[in-house]
Amino acid sequence: MKLNRRQLLAAGAAAAVSPAWVHAQSAWPSRAPVKLYCQFPPGGLVDTVARMMAPHLSQALGQSVVVDNKAGAGGLIGTEYVSRQPADGYCLLVSHASVHIYATATRSKMPFDPITDFTHMGMLVEAPMVLLVRPQSEYTTLAQYVTAAKSKPVRYGTSGIGSANHLFGELLKIEGSAPNHDHVPYQGSAPAMQDLLGGSIDGLFDPVTTNVAQLKGGTLRALAVSTQSRLPALPNIPTFAELGYPSLTGSQWLGLSAPKGLPAPVAQKLTALIPEILAKPDVASRLEELQTLPRKTPVVGDEFVGVIKSQITTWTAVAKRAKVEVVV
Repeated sequence: MKLNRRQLLAAGAAAAVSPAWVHAQSAWPSRAPVKLYCQFPPGGLVDTVARMMAPHLSQALGQSVVVDNKAGAGGLIGTEYVSRQPADGYCLLVSHASVHIYATATRSKMPFDPITDFTHMGMLVEAPMVLLVRPQSEYTTLAQYVTAAKSKPVRYGTSGIGSANHLFGELLKIEGSAPNHDHVPYQGSAPAMQDLLGGSIDGLFDPVTTNVAQLKGGTLRALAVSTQSRLPALPNIPTFAELGYPSLTGSQWLGLSAPKGLPAPVAQKLTALIPEILAKPDVASRLEELQTLPRKTPVVGDEFVGVIKSQITTWTAVAKRAKVEVVV
């Protein structure tokens, strides 16, 4: 029997929602491994969070979840790779604001769309930014630091041009009317920290998570942190907001994402796991140690997508205002 075009379309639609198809999706994952991609090298915050998440995901899904580091180009290489993989639930990404927000805000061209090329399940944690100086620095307060940058060069380091750290530094330059707040970019935070401690630069914008031990031990001093309220573990560090710079409130979040077109049952299952895993005692205690803060009410699904869109708009405006553009 021949079928006309309308009948063929109807048959195709019926197949798309057939019981067999629904069962295939509800049975996911039916094979191993599920790969959780990390777009930065081993040892960093993204890798740490990925390796915390993996065993809990594996236990919940009943299949092994393997962390795969695909680093390079400030996270763009690994993120682009995931964006081009099949949306079958076997390729996941610990997405990062440094790529989805700050790179998008500052680069003239992106190799993917940060919204439409991904299925975003939810935010995992947030890593606030901190302005660091060496312990013997002449600047003991943010006010002293900004006042100095009005009349003489005050050099601050970051992990690179167009990074979140860079935009925070330039925003402080604008908001503080400090024309001599001069940016010194590095290939990562480690060499910048070396120069800070050696006295070659005056300040360093960096995530607080990688500096908690040094701050508690007194080998670094923080002038301000980018959280809305003071960190419980570091109560002596004031926020930028309380010092008169509310626009310097923000963080670098980590999320759970996948290629666009992830089947709804798979996306829903993963989304539901986020608050469950973040509430696990071992995960919660480790994140507290790092001062990498999950929100009290997890941001998932459409709300997470809304946060991404809003932050892209906000930081694109900052990049234009500061004339920060990475031409590629």
